[in-house]
Amino acid sequence: MDIVLFIFLVMTAFAVVRTQSLFATAMLSGVFSLLSALLLVTLDAVDVAFTEAAVGAGISTVLMLGTLALTSRFERPPSHSPVIPLFVVLVTGAALVYGTLDMPNFGDPNAPAQTHVAPDYIGRSPHEIDVPNIVTAILASYRGFDTLGETAVVFTAGVGVLLLISGLRRRRRKEKEDV
Repeated sequence: MDIVLFIFLVMTAFAVVRTQSLFATAMLSGVFSLLSALLLVTLDAVDVAFTEAAVGAGISTVLMLGTLALTSRFERPPSHSPVIPLFVVLVTGAALVYGTLDMPNFGDPNAPAQTHVAPDYIGRSPHEIDVPNIVTAILASYRGFDTLGETAVVFTAGVGVLLLISGLRRRRRKEKEDV
């Protein structure tokens, strides 16, 4: 299942890069986010999948569609050579890959997170928090400020969408009045 979802992700990413219609690009980006959320669910990262579905597929898609309502629907031909942006992307990608070279393997039982952090949370959670689900205890208590920050980001994005929509309605009303 993971491989099938990953293949769909790659195909969707290729379609996003190749399409000229900005509306299709916005929709395909939403599909990409939903596929990412599904892949995260299969990897047992449901909390991250929920955030990806809400922010990536939901709010980001609505923001892109709101932006499209204010701009043109098709991409203009580039006025400059794509060599410099391609160079920047390749250098950034190489730096990101270089930064992951000394990371432990996925699921390594000897990784620092498994030998130091996880046993501490498992040992302290039942006594300090008294919540039977350790993941919930970590997200709601130990990482409470981080979760609050994520909630604030989602809230701010929602307010931004509402402001965009209200501005678009006012603009359309004004255009109708001018005609």
